[in-house]
Amino acid sequence: MVTVIAGLKGLGKTKQLIDLCNTASGNSSGAVVCIERGQKLKYDINHGARLIDSIPYDIKSYQVLRGFITGLYAGNYDISDIFIDSLFKVSGNADTQECEKFLQWCDSFGGENGVSFTITISIGDGEITGGIRKYMK
Repeated sequence: MVTVIAGLKGLGKTKQLIDLCNTASGNSSGAVVCIERGQKLKYDINHGARLIDSIPYDIKSYQVLRGFITGLYAGNYDISDIFIDSLFKVSGNADTQECEKFLQWCDSFGGENGVSFTITISIGDGEITGGIRKYMK
């Protein structure tokens, strides 16, 4: 399952993601992972979730991000939830077509492996494509 929280900067997307991540880390029987660019969530995310700064891993494309997530899962089959804050920054790519393909991959990967994805995307309402909108709640 994939849930996208989209909107312009300053609308509270990250706050929503923090709340959902902390709830999942308290309620999930599996491992919870939160991927961000930088370390701005260090004091907001519950210690029960694994917080990962993507900068040291030099993620610069959706392909590399898919490989990174696959590697995380290969190292820990117990992952139940993956949260990604600011997908365009983490992936280094703001192309909406590539974003759609990544979300489809997350949906497929998550379905096969029992992993739920929650992803924030900073994007204006007029720029949200149908392929992104179908994952919005």
